[in-house]
Amino acid sequence: MFPINIPNVLTLLRILLVPVVVVALLDETPNGDLLAAIVFALASITDWVDGYIARSRGAVTTFGKLMDPVADKLLVVAALVALVSLDRLPAWVAMVIIARELAVTMSRMAVGSQGVVISANRWGKVKTALQVATIFLLIAVSGSPVWLDALVYVTVAVTVMSGVEYFFGLRRTLAARDRARTRDGESAGV
Repeated sequence: MFPINIPNVLTLLRILLVPVVVVALLDETPNGDLLAAIVFALASITDWVDGYIARSRGAVTTFGKLMDPVADKLLVVAALVALVSLDRLPAWVAMVIIARELAVTMSRMAVGSQGVVISANRWGKVKTALQVATIFLLIAVSGSPVWLDALVYVTVAVTVMSGVEYFFGLRRTLAARDRARTRDGESAGV
């Protein structure tokens, strides 16, 4: 069982809000887009709040470290897939974003199991903010204004750049770890 604290409850709440966003978007109920936009915004805010509370109160848990990024990816991926099915977003845009998210998340888990931690950098934070803002606007704004199309392309570009930066950072981190191991091995053998 996981520790019950505010950050973990917020993470679980974010996961539970994912189907609400999807149903509100796809169900064609009156004001469904408004409901989906509000729920998506609320769920997105819980990501920031749970992280802030966990760090400021020393309430970081293994459950939170594992499930917080999963909850984030579920929310973003579900919203993207729903937007594609409604023809509000080109499928290739969703695939680029989803592929980047899966590649980074899986590599983060793989190296995390080896004790290597790659923290989110500036590009990753900008990427997240842009993705959330873009998805929110795609849900909330009717039609396809030119400025929103431009924002989608900027979001894709930043998503790709943040992925490239992540993998270069990972490569540098792993190379530094290997050099340190080599030095330690040589020192032990001397």
